[in-house]
Amino acid sequence: MTKAFDEMTGDGSGRIRESYRTLAGWLEQAPPDLLQARSRQAELFFRRMGVTFAVYGDAESNERLIPFDVVPRIIDAAEWAAVEKGLKQRVAALNAFLRDIYGPQECLKAGIVPAELILTNPQYRPEMQGRRPPGDVWCHIAGVDLVRTGEDGFYVLEDNVRTPSGVSYMLENREMMMRLFPDLFAEHQVRPVDTYVDTLLRSLQASAPARAGEDSVIVVLTPGPFNSAYYEHSFLADKLGVELVEGGDLFVNDDTVFMRTTEGPKRVDVIYRRIDDDFLDPLTFRPDSAVGVPGLMAAYHAGQVTLANAVGTGVADDKAVYTYMPEIIRFFTGEEALLKNVPTWRCREPEALKAVLDRLDQLVVKEVGGSGGYGMLVGPAATRAEIEAFRARLINDPDDFIAQPTLSLSTSPTLADGALAARHVDLRPFVLTSPSGTHVTPGGLTRVALKAGSLVVNSSQGGGTKDTWVLND
Repeated sequence: MTKAFDEMTGDGSGRIRESYRTLAGWLEQAPPDLLQARSRQAELFFRRMGVTFAVYGDAESNERLIPFDVVPRIIDAAEWAAVEKGLKQRVAALNAFLRDIYGPQECLKAGIVPAELILTNPQYRPEMQGRRPPGDVWCHIAGVDLVRTGEDGFYVLEDNVRTPSGVSYMLENREMMMRLFPDLFAEHQVRPVDTYVDTLLRSLQASAPARAGEDSVIVVLTPGPFNSAYYEHSFLADKLGVELVEGGDLFVNDDTVFMRTTEGPKRVDVIYRRIDDDFLDPLTFRPDSAVGVPGLMAAYHAGQVTLANAVGTGVADDKAVYTYMPEIIRFFTGEEALLKNVPTWRCREPEALKAVLDRLDQLVVKEVGGSGGYGMLVGPAATRAEIEAFRARLINDPDDFIAQPTLSLSTSPTLADGALAARHVDLRPFVLTSPSGTHVTPGGLTRVALKAGSLVVNSSQGGGTKDTWVLND
């Protein structure tokens, strides 16, 4: 693997990149113990506020703090303008793709994407065939994971359009940096992220069914406090000023969704749902779901309620479908993708499978429906036994995997083990879409691999987060 591009020093020649010069000077002048003291303060604040996430299968601790790095990541205005344009293009194509596969299926007829990859996909919902959600928007909230390999080398690692998470940490990280480092923050012209909540609220209101009028009622639907992202669900409901509800708080009557309140039933127009399709409605999907709302899909099909994101969007963040995104973008926009995909082998194709099996120790192999860093092989960091076990899985079920080269992810200065060090990072920007337009929050959630040499940034796998500063011109 080639030497990683460092976002502060560039090619490693010692030259500080323009966007980092103020920060580099501040770090040089800061007292040795200042960063560690501020880091301890941040941990204390986050613990008091309950900023945690749950770890499934962790017998010792049901909830953990996500480690927070106090050194910001900086992106200049020109870099961000290019990223923002690419994100808008990509999310527009994702919406067009979903509109098409649940409609005329022109991209399947044209052979842009293999029909069997879509129609047999576990995330494809035949119940949505021929249906159109209110406002004809499918991906209201998207989180697109980006990695960087050079000055201009931003690549899309994956698309998250089911129930993308992490925005609460983006907002909390910014608040923490403004509290702990007001002097450093004042020395930079940083674009705000706290407008996200108001923009999300306006976006959800604009996506309400036409009959809702200007007084649309919005709720956040959560599976409950045992979900790994429950903190974020409650955080967003609180910031939006709407009710956080569980399935039992809602009921359907005459194809209309109501919320139980102390003052009697109240009609609901928009549900920002943080529940996967399978569990939304036991009358349509899994009958054993205890967290869904019986009859919800009937109300949805009647156009009486908006679900954000729309039912069936999961097929668009399948990692095998991801490999066709350059063709999907070209088909629906007539343009080449502004943000490139990471080169990817589709293990469902015999020649690709052979190439992957020959190079398992050099590649990253992922389940097409996987998330959170689970179910993957990082070849260069794996043991011989792990590689051979994964080889057996690949041979047994090649359709379930893709493989990618081990990218030299960019690094950013990070407080690690009490000292500043370069650590690998990725970025999850958030894109909001409604009938009234598309908005990209400047920055997003930077995730950082805290272990030296590690490329795994997921919080469930020991990664942390840091604030992302997009500078004004």
